[in-house]
Amino acid sequence: MDPGSFRRYGHQLVDWVAHYLEQVHKFPVLSPASPGEIRNKLPGHPPEKGEEMEQILADFQQIVLPGITHWNHPRFFAYFPANNSGPSILAELLTAGLGVNAMLWQTSPAATELEEVVMEWLRQMLVLPQDFRGVIQDTASTATLCALLCARERISQFQINREGFSAWSGSEKGALRVYASSEAHSSVEKGARIAGFGSQNLVPVSVDSSFALDPEDLERHILEDRQRGFTPCCIVATVGTTSSTALDPLEPVGDIAQRYGLWFHVDAALAGSAALLPEMRWILNGIERADSFVFNPHKWLFTNFDCSAFFCRHPQILSSTFSILPEYLKTDLDRQVTNFRDWGIQLGRRFRALKLWFVLRYYGVEGLQARLRRHLSLAQEFRTWVEQSPFFELMAPVPLNTICFRFHPPKPWGRKMGEEELDRLNKELLDQVNRAGKIFLTHTRLRGRYCLRLCIGQTETRREHVEEAWKELCGAPVVRDAERGIH
Repeated sequence: MDPGSFRRYGHQLVDWVAHYLEQVHKFPVLSPASPGEIRNKLPGHPPEKGEEMEQILADFQQIVLPGITHWNHPRFFAYFPANNSGPSILAELLTAGLGVNAMLWQTSPAATELEEVVMEWLRQMLVLPQDFRGVIQDTASTATLCALLCARERISQFQINREGFSAWSGSEKGALRVYASSEAHSSVEKGARIAGFGSQNLVPVSVDSSFALDPEDLERHILEDRQRGFTPCCIVATVGTTSSTALDPLEPVGDIAQRYGLWFHVDAALAGSAALLPEMRWILNGIERADSFVFNPHKWLFTNFDCSAFFCRHPQILSSTFSILPEYLKTDLDRQVTNFRDWGIQLGRRFRALKLWFVLRYYGVEGLQARLRRHLSLAQEFRTWVEQSPFFELMAPVPLNTICFRFHPPKPWGRKMGEEELDRLNKELLDQVNRAGKIFLTHTRLRGRYCLRLCIGQTETRREHVEEAWKELCGAPVVRDAERGIH
C-alpha cells in the first residue's frame, strides 16, 4: 500500500472508529448472529489476486460487524469488562505502525525501558512492596502459569527444568501440591495442568459465607498433605473471584504460606484496579507477604486487550525459570539491561507498554480514580435496588463492581418455589433480556444455585445505563407474569 492510500484509508478508519464509539450504544449489545452465519458469508478459498480496500472495508461493515458483540457498549454488563479508551486505541495504532518485537532491550530500547517505567508507576499507584518488579504479560492466565512455574522451580531448585518431572517423581518427596479456593479462576487449574502438577494435585479449599477462601481449611489441607507424603508447593489467593468478586484474606493466607515455605501468588485480575483508590487499598492488605501478583489493566483500567501487569518479588527466580540463551540472542549489553524475553513464556513480545503509558498520562491517577469510584457507586446503587425489590434477592456480598442476584418472586398460590424451578425461571429471565439486545448479562452458580451476574466496568457506563438494565430486568415477561400472579 502506497503512503497516499494508507493516509486516505487511515483517516477513514479513524473517523469510523470515532463514529463507532459515539454510536455504539445504538447497537444490540450481544451479536444476533447464529452459529455458522458469518462463515457462510465468507469464501472458502483465499483470493488469488489482491482486492481493493473499498471492498474489504465494505465486507467488514456488512459481514464482520453484525457478528460482533460490542464490549465497548455502555450496557455491556457480562463477564468482566475488557474496556477501552481513546488514548489506548491511538497508542495501539502507533504500536502497529512501529511493528516492534520487544523481546530484547536491543530490539527496541524504548519498549523495554518504557515498560520498566510504567510498571514502576503501577507499583506506586497500588502501593505494592518496593521489591516487586513488574513485567507486562498478555493475560492473567499466562501470569498465573508463570507464577506456578516459578513455584515449581524454586522448590525443586530448578531440577525439574533440567531433568523433567521424572526426576522429581522418582524421589521420595511426593507430588507437588497447589492450593486455591474452590472459587478460583479456571486458569489456575489450566496452569496446574500445563506446569505438570496435574488437576488432581490442585487442592480446592472451601470458602466462607462471603465466598472467600477459608484459611483454617487451607492450613488443614497443607498439614494433611504433608502427613500423606505430598509436597505443598504453592498457594493461589484471589482478590475478586470471577463469580462474585469475593476477596480472599491475604494476611492469614500469606502467614500460612510463610509458615510452610510455599510460594504465594495473588490473582487480582479485575479487582487490582480498585486498589488505586485509597479507600479500597485494604483489599490488598497482606500483599507484602506475596511472592507474585497480577492484575489486568485491560479489564478495568481503560487499556484495551491485552495488557496484564505481573509483579514478582524474585526476578532472579523468574528469569532463571524461563531463560534460554542461544547464540543468536546474545548481545554485548545483556549484563547491563533487562531483556524481558527471560521474564515469561513468549520470546516475541508486543510493545504493550505504549498504550498503558498513554492511558496513565492522559487520565492521570485522579482521572482513573474518578471513573473507578463511579462504577463502584453504581454497583452499590444497583445492590440497593435488588435488596428493596420483592422479586429479586442478592446471592453474594457486593464488595466491588459485580452484583450476583436472582429472580425470586413471592410465594405464588401459597407455595414455596424449589431450587430447580428458580433455576429455570432465572435461565428464562437471562435469555429474555439478552435476546432483547439492550443489555448483556451472564450467569454463574454459587453453592449450586443459578444466579445472574451484572458487572459495571465499561468506560462509558453511567447511571442511566444501569437504570436501563434494571428496567429491562423488571420489565422482562417472566417478571411481569410473576407480578400478575401467573407463575
